[in-house]
This record gives sequence, structure tokens and C-alpha cells, in this order.
Amino acid sequence: MPEGKIVKALSGFYYVLNKDQQLIQCRGRGVFRKNKISPLVGDNVVYQAENETDGYILEVKERKNELIRPPISNVDQAILVFSAVEPDFSSLLLDRFLVLIEFNDIMPLICISKIDLLTPEKQREIIKYVKEYEAIGYDVILTSIEESEGVEKLLPFLIDKISVFAGQSGVGKSSLLNVLRPDLELKTNDISAHLGRGKHTTRHVELIAVGTGFVADTPGFSSLEFTDIEIDELGYCFPEIKMISSNCKFRGCTHTSEPKCAVKQAVGANEIPDYRYEHYCSFIEEIKERKPRY
Repeated sequence: MPEGKIVKALSGFYYVLNKDQQLIQCRGRGVFRKNKISPLVGDNVVYQAENETDGYILEVKERKNELIRPPISNVDQAILVFSAVEPDFSSLLLDRFLVLIEFNDIMPLICISKIDLLTPEKQREIIKYVKEYEAIGYDVILTSIEESEGVEKLLPFLIDKISVFAGQSGVGKSSLLNVLRPDLELKTNDISAHLGRGKHTTRHVELIAVGTGFVADTPGFSSLEFTDIEIDELGYCFPEIKMISSNCKFRGCTHTSEPKCAVKQAVGANEIPDYRYEHYCSFIEEIKERKPRY
């Protein structure tokens, strides 16, 4: 049976790209509804062709991950686009995105845009952040608003991967996508409308081919709440805390008030940036205050 990848879902149809780069318009078999399986964009599937352009999906292969908002599966990486200025860079918001992405076992790539608009003083501040995030193990690339040079650095990260863009609005996501795929002709600041955020537009997810990879044409993460993360899981979403926590005296240490906590010692020794630890503690409080779900 032929196999392919769902690259678009719209109005009950699933558009499957096969190994010959043909797009087959498929419907799901009734068995999916019975088994409560809903095919997602990004799914690798087995299909049965009725003719050269139409068919039925018979089987959805096992997923390595799935997101609810946006509805997409098998995401390899999230490109987190944050601007250096206008709006100002926010390490708190970046850390919130990083936690959600780490929790979903997705590789993050940090992209800081508009660096050509920085004053020398602000440039030093951003470079300090870049070095600290790189020390944690994250890849960081810098792009400017006018030139495509920075975007060229992005291309090697897209090879053979499904990537989603996420980040603040107004940070230059549309400018990046325009350089990657000029034929899209997205208007700057108009990406939300194109991606289905207009009041009456149909929200659909689509994978856009960029080289040998795919970029998900989605509004990114619409929810930044920690609805599924428990207190004992949060530390695993901070790689530097995860690495050091095995040296804590107490098993199950939350790294807040326990004695002989290796993480707090590392913060005191400047091995973990203060702001990362402060954000960790504020996220702990947020999870504690979360209303219980029944």
C-alpha cells in the first residue's frame, strides 16, 4: 500500500504528499471515527488510491508527538522568533515558550530578529543573553529586518524537519517566511490573517515545503498556559536544572525551599542565570495556583 505525509487538512479532506511528490486528496475511513483517531497534519499515513488524485487513508502511523493548538503531529523543532526591540526582547516570555516546547519533546531553535535596530548598549545586553542560552545548550541565530543574511543561517536547521514558528506577534515571522518562500508574498504584520486568525477565516494547518523540510503555516502556540505540566515535571523543562538536580540531597527536590539543594547552590555560584531561576520559581507558583481539573 502507498504511504505519504498529510501536509494539509481542510473541510474533511486530508492532502497526502507521497514519495513521488504527488498530492492525493484523501478522506478518512469510518474506522477512524469509531476508534476516535483523528488524522493530523504531519501524520505519516498508509492510503489507498482510488485514482491518480483521490483516495482513502487506511492507517495513521505512530506519532512521536502531537500538539493540540495548533493541531499538528511529528513536529521536529519550534523556531522561537523574538525581536531584540519593538517589541523588546523578553526572557520571561522566551522561557515560557521553551518550557512548553521542552515538555512536548520538541527541539527549540531561538531566533532573535531586528538586531540591526539595536543601540550599542542594547546589543551588548542581547549578546549576553545569547551566550547564556547557548551555554544551556540552545542554538541561537540572529537575523536583521532588512537583510536575508541571517535567514540563510536558518536554512540548514530546516533540512528534513517539520518546523513550527512561534513567538511574539510583530517580531518579524512574516519577514522570515517571505525570505524562505518569496512566492508566499506575506505582508509584514499581516501574517496572523494569512495564518487563519481573522475573525471569519477557517483555521487550517498546512505544511509549506522549504527545501527538503516543511514549515508549518500555523498561528503557532495559541495557549501559553501550563495546563498539563506538574510541579515535579517543571525542572525537566529547564535543561540546566535537570542536569544539576541529581546532586540535590532530597529526591523530589523542587529547588525552592529544600536544604542542600544543588540547583540553589548553582544559582548562588552564578552557574545558572538568576533570571532563569526566578522564572522557574514563578512558574512553580503559577502551577500551584492552577485550578484543579475534574
